[in-house]
Amino acid sequence: MKKKLFKISAIAAVAMMTLCSCAATTTQSGSSNASGAESGFGMWGMILLWAAVFAAFYFFMIRPNSKRKKQEQEMRNNLEIGDEVTTIGGIVGRVVSIKEETDSFVLETGADKCKIQFKRWAISTVDTIKDEPAKTEQTEKKGLFGRRKKADADSEEKKS
Repeated sequence: MKKKLFKISAIAAVAMMTLCSCAATTTQSGSSNASGAESGFGMWGMILLWAAVFAAFYFFMIRPNSKRKKQEQEMRNNLEIGDEVTTIGGIVGRVVSIKEETDSFVLETGADKCKIQFKRWAISTVDTIKDEPAKTEQTEKKGLFGRRKKADADSEEKKS
């Protein structure tokens, strides 16, 4: 998916650069323009085009990558004893201790309960499914500007 997106954005960037260079060097009649003052696209058009290309690269490549890194860091910081984890090397086991001072953890794996120490950055996935806290707020009626809390709807019914 990322490779396909990168190829599409690269093709779009090349196409836009080609369009800019053609628009900036020719006039409406098709002859070459040396001054550039009569061209329809001009210098500001080129600047806007480059800004659009950089914005597209940011939103399609840099921003998703930084979001993924934040999620991975949060996953590693929320590691608890008893979690089932898979390391980047493919070792699957259960966390038996966490050492904050060395930023590592001890993983127990295999039938013979072999214990191995790893750094936190070596965690690929946490396989333990944790229960999410249930939301206590329930919505009942839909108001003019969206959903209202059940307590708000009940208080309005009592007023009428």
